[in-house]
Amino acid sequence: MRAIVVGCGRVGSLLVQLLEQDEHQVVVVDKDAGAFRRLDAGFRGRTVTGVGFDRDTLREAGIERADAFAAVTSGDNSNFVAASVARDTFRVPTVVARIYDPQREQIYRRLGIRTISSTAWGAQKLKRLLEHTDLHGRAELGNGEVELIEARISSLVAGRSVRDLSLPNEALVFAVVRAGQALIPTPGTILEEGDTVHLSVDRTAINTLESLLR
Repeated sequence: MRAIVVGCGRVGSLLVQLLEQDEHQVVVVDKDAGAFRRLDAGFRGRTVTGVGFDRDTLREAGIERADAFAAVTSGDNSNFVAASVARDTFRVPTVVARIYDPQREQIYRRLGIRTISSTAWGAQKLKRLLEHTDLHGRAELGNGEVELIEARISSLVAGRSVRDLSLPNEALVFAVVRAGQALIPTPGTILEEGDTVHLSVDRTAINTLESLLR
């Protein structure tokens, strides 16, 4: 995948590192050339100094051949404009913008820009750690409506089948890890103490799920 990342701050530089670990081709754009010092010494991509929504800067970055575009500067408006240019002018297939103000998230989404609010996301994660000590989040899908989580089976739950858990319709067990080996469970799979179950869950069902697994 050919990706352009606008903004080489802490988030942008980490995103670049993760993309390169997966062998993607990355071009980083930032108006401050000094920001590129945050990149790993082994960075294999290109850097372009310029404003992230300037068309000439984006052409220099190769946006006409880009498969993905992420605007992750410290400015919500700049990220929105850059993402809009990437999507509407250059027709980049996948475009994402980072925003700080959660109140803008719905507005931008209605305008067709996929966003992630680091403020709202971080607050939700902290809330989860405070409220749900038995469940561990692994990933979020979409805009966080569905979460992939894991839970350790206690002695109180051991001996039940997946069916007997009476999970809400919004939760699905898709894998069980037992003694280091993963298996795809059936409704009749008997759970053992120490098993780790992996579930996809609608975030509205987290409270119900935790009470069932205690």
